[in-house]
Amino acid sequence: MAASCIMYYDSWPNSDRKQTRNESLVTGMDRTERFYKILGLLRSHSQINIQYFLDELEVSRATFNRDLEYLRDRLNAPIQYDRHENAYRLDETSGKFELPGIWFSAGEATSLLSFLQLIEHLESGKLYDAIDPFRQQIIKHLDDDGLCVNDVLKRIRIISMNARQVEPRYFELISHVVLTQQQARILFYNRMRNETKWRLVSPQRLVHYRDNWYLDALDHKIQQLRTFSLDCINGFEIVDEPAIAMNEVQVEKELSSAYGIFSGEQIQKAVLRFTPERARWVANENWHPDQNGEFDDEGFYILSIPYSIEHELVMDILKHGSHVKVLSPESLVKTVAVVLKETLGQYKK
Repeated sequence: MAASCIMYYDSWPNSDRKQTRNESLVTGMDRTERFYKILGLLRSHSQINIQYFLDELEVSRATFNRDLEYLRDRLNAPIQYDRHENAYRLDETSGKFELPGIWFSAGEATSLLSFLQLIEHLESGKLYDAIDPFRQQIIKHLDDDGLCVNDVLKRIRIISMNARQVEPRYFELISHVVLTQQQARILFYNRMRNETKWRLVSPQRLVHYRDNWYLDALDHKIQQLRTFSLDCINGFEIVDEPAIAMNEVQVEKELSSAYGIFSGEQIQKAVLRFTPERARWVANENWHPDQNGEFDDEGFYILSIPYSIEHELVMDILKHGSHVKVLSPESLVKTVAVVLKETLGQYKK
């Protein structure tokens, strides 16, 4: 994965920027990536001749010369040229040189911001006391790079959508029985049936999915694994009995092998056909680890994904409106058609 970065540059000459963009389209490497790679090559070799640079960077000599000039003159990189050896080397006798700014991948940026935002909501306690030293180290590293944490949080944001509030006392109790492996009785509200019942369960794991928390547990009455949304648990009692521990492979198979959070062993394959316009987005999305996608001769994108319980999949299909058509199975085709018909009926006078 190519690294993302926050960097501070003076204005580049327009002609240079134009050529850099054109070459990026061909080589797949933009100018900041080349800067990073040039320094990496110099650190991994005692000296490098220019032809080696050109082969590795896949750029012209003129472009390399411009990059080298910018690194030396604007960023003060200690790159020296040895005329006798006809090669370049990095002089770090005065200390290790780093490009200005902080480098991290998109995944690292997400983790960093999630961590910083999460700990802001913690109150004092054992968990806060354990995590705060790591937070202080992150702040120190950012400060060393000339970045203020508050500025980072303002300028790079993670926005959570559709998150539901969870009653704190139930979350603490539920996480306790999950970690100590105790049985529990939960007063659970089933939105689909609009009914509330007590359920005796053996908790297996907690899952954070789409900004909401869920409990995977063995339902003792039906002797099957089920997923319970924590915001639907309206009562909770700890039972002084050890939880029945399910085989991890079985839990993964039943609850993680098909599309969405509400999975099961009876897996079907949904085949969806997206318009060429919507394919520009969907082709880069990961709906499921075992999905298959390909373009047909007309430019439509055909996506195949495994699923078990269809209602969550239906919701994600409907958000694409007329840009998607369900090809199979027939049961899913009928379900989507019924929902669309009922929706249209609400707008008829």
